[in-house]
Amino acid sequence: MIEIFKAAIERGASDIHIKSGDLVRARLHGKLVPLTQQKLSPDQVKKLAVKLIPREDDRNRIDDLLDYDCSWGVPGLGRFRVNILRQRGSFMVVMRTIPIEIPTFEDLRIPSVLHDISDAERGLILVTGVTGSGKSSTMAAIVQHINTRYQRHIVTLENPIEFLHRDQKSSITQRDIGTDTDSFMTGLRAALRQDPDVILIGEMRDTETIDTALKAAETGHLVISTLHTKNAFQTVSRLLAVFKPEEQEMIRQRLAETLVAVVSQRLLPRKDGRGRVPACEIMVVTGTIRDCIADPARTHEIPDLIEEGREHYGSQSFDQHLMELVQGDDVDFEVAKASANHPTDFDLKMNVFGPEGSEEENGGVGQPGLSEGIGDLYGGP
Repeated sequence: MIEIFKAAIERGASDIHIKSGDLVRARLHGKLVPLTQQKLSPDQVKKLAVKLIPREDDRNRIDDLLDYDCSWGVPGLGRFRVNILRQRGSFMVVMRTIPIEIPTFEDLRIPSVLHDISDAERGLILVTGVTGSGKSSTMAAIVQHINTRYQRHIVTLENPIEFLHRDQKSSITQRDIGTDTDSFMTGLRAALRQDPDVILIGEMRDTETIDTALKAAETGHLVISTLHTKNAFQTVSRLLAVFKPEEQEMIRQRLAETLVAVVSQRLLPRKDGRGRVPACEIMVVTGTIRDCIADPARTHEIPDLIEEGREHYGSQSFDQHLMELVQGDDVDFEVAKASANHPTDFDLKMNVFGPEGSEEENGGVGQPGLSEGIGDLYGGP
């Protein structure tokens, strides 16, 4: 199995699927492809699952486990985020590959405005997107940016721990949910007593965690977290919807006061077939956007304000970035159109500017330096 994992990593796999009665499969460039010709027996998969579980007491109750999360690493090979599950009574293992080196914004091809966003001393930064859209990598890059520039105490709450950070200018405390603390809520409450400057929360899943995260941001901490939302506008709506109607007005005000930025991501297949490239929507929260978050009658203005703020604040909508990716010959037009927030409007804009439109011709949509090769960070060769 180690040789299989090695082959998968060398080919740029982002995930490995190991299922009883099936071949070992890997996600390469977004597609799930077989890696082996031999199917694995239920007993083989169960034995592998036992090897991957880090705690002895959990290994001893393997027959009672239905879902289990952990991380696993091999020196010289890499680290994996592991989910062990049952399907049709047998075990299955899904492993997400984690690069050994902490990526930079340049490595990930994230727009340079993330440098300014990460320099914030307090407030709330949200990284959003569907599963597998690169949120963990972006959050790791934010932590690394802070780690190499500022003398701060960074506390991370993760399930499981993915990227391993080394102390540089900052001191980084990484806590694994289930091993180092009982839950995100318990760990977050404790973090507030651990003299943190920055708190990273792997995911905000409930009202208590969101409420405490807002309190941390209100009391002078920088809080970084994720949500499974597709764009900035939906992120604001989703956060509010978690709370009871009678609480939403107060949450609006608190969110307007603390939110620094929302970075939403989607990974798209590259036109040349060499991996995937991120498309990003970035909402830098300005005074006007704060007013729109606080006032429900103006929240609908946010998408237009994001596009209008590109030149002065570094904001950008998905459609603006997708136009840039098509014009840079990174992404096929049809792929970009299918991923756009407004496919019909995107089609019209592309017909006006054309695939070769310059930055001047397309109203400043282009940004230099974003069409460089992405390597294997998102499943490249």
